[in-house]
Amino acid sequence: MIKSKYQSVLDLGEKLNIQNGDVKEENGQLKVWGTAKNQYEKNLLWDEIKRVGGENPTDIMADIKVADTSAFAHHTVKSGESLSKIAKQYYGNANKYNAIFEANKGKLKSADLIHPGDELVIPNI
Repeated sequence: MIKSKYQSVLDLGEKLNIQNGDVKEENGQLKVWGTAKNQYEKNLLWDEIKRVGGENPTDIMADIKVADTSAFAHHTVKSGESLSKIAKQYYGNANKYNAIFEANKGKLKSADLIHPGDELVIPNI
């Protein structure tokens, strides 16, 4: 029963390819653990847990580790994207685009000029 309540969390974990993951149902509580690629993906999982179970759910215990703590995430630019749009996606604030630009100065000549296929580091801020 509890597992079905959090099925969207489990599905997201599969979609994100969470490593060393497992799920157990014990005494009316769902216990999940695994390793996300980066902090952004860990946050996505926690956002989904809170969406389903509320701000402080008591029926789930999650232990999600992060494999790469050197960056918040990595992003491949898609057609039509800008640094401000990417900043909005990862940080919830388009005005933080300059943090992405600064972290990628070796690859980018201008904050206004990115190309589809560019591989960007999304820094921890």
